[in-house]
Amino acid sequence: MKIIFAGTPEFAACALEALAGAGHEIALVLTQPDRPAGRGMALTPSPVKRLALTQGISVFQPATLRDSDAQARIAAVGADVMVVAAYGLILPQAVLDLPRLGCLNIHASLLPRWRGAAPIQRAILAGDQESGVCIMQMEAGLDTGPVLLAGAMPIAPTDSAGTLHDRLAALGADLIVDALARLPLPARPQPDEGVTYAAKIDKAEAVLDWSLAAAELDRRVRAFNPFPGVQATVGGLPCKVWQARPATGQGAPGTVLAADRNGVLVACGDGALLIGELQKAGGKRLPAAQFLAGNPIAVSAPGQSH
Repeated sequence: MKIIFAGTPEFAACALEALAGAGHEIALVLTQPDRPAGRGMALTPSPVKRLALTQGISVFQPATLRDSDAQARIAAVGADVMVVAAYGLILPQAVLDLPRLGCLNIHASLLPRWRGAAPIQRAILAGDQESGVCIMQMEAGLDTGPVLLAGAMPIAPTDSAGTLHDRLAALGADLIVDALARLPLPARPQPDEGVTYAAKIDKAEAVLDWSLAAAELDRRVRAFNPFPGVQATVGGLPCKVWQARPATGQGAPGTVLAADRNGVLVACGDGALLIGELQKAGGKRLPAAQFLAGNPIAVSAPGQSH
C-alpha cells in the first residue's frame, strides 16, 4: 500500500517504523519544520524526520498545508492512504480528500474522551483508570471522526506521562499496521456522550500548590514527567519534583515532615507527599537521598508554592 505518513514526535516515529517494517511503501513523510533545541538552540530535526532519513524516505516540511504548492506536492504522490500521528498541523479538507482511502489518525485516547492535543497527560491528571489508542478516519472536526479500530490498556498508579506514552506508542504502531491490513474496516461513529477535550499543557499548571490534596499532586507530578516537570518549593528551596507518591502524614500545607533516605515528606491540604526524586535549578535529577546529601532540607520548614 502506498502511504503518506504525517507525524513529528517519538510517538509518531514508533508508528512510522512499524509501517516500514510491515513492508508498506512510504512514499512521502510530512513532519514539522526543524526547531531550535538544546542549549545552543541549534535547528533540530524531529524524531520522525531523523527516522525517515535513515530509511531513505523523502521528507516534506511545509509550514502549512493550506497553500496550493504543498497540496500539489501531496497530490502528486497518488497515495492510497495518509497516516497521521501527532503531526501538529491542521489538515484542510482539500488534503483530507487527496488519498484514495482518506486519512487515518492514530490518537492516544479512547475517543470521544480526550480529543485534542494532550490526551496522555490529561488522562493521568484526571485520575483515569485506563487509556488506549484509536485509529480514526479523519474529518474536518478535531478528533471527531469515526473509529475503525481501538485498543485499551490500564493506567498504573505509578505511570508517568513518559511510561504511558511509550506503551501507547507501541500499541498505536501495532494497531495501525493491523488496520491497514484489514481495510476497509467498518467505521464506528463516536457517541455524543462522554466527550472531553485535552487542552495543550500550560507550564503554569506544572506548579505544586501544597494546599491541594496529596493524591492530586501525585497525579500532577506523574502527568508532567517528562515535560515540563513540576516546579515546587520544598523546605524553602525551589526545585523540580520528578517522582513522588501519596503517604501518611499531616501538618500545615508545605511543611516538611521528614527528610531522610526514604525521601522528603511534605504535608499537603489532605495527606502528605513523599518525594523520591528532585532537581534543583542547574543541577541533575537525583534520588532524594543523594539530593539531601548536597542540599540539606530542614524538617518543619515551610515549602508553600505560589
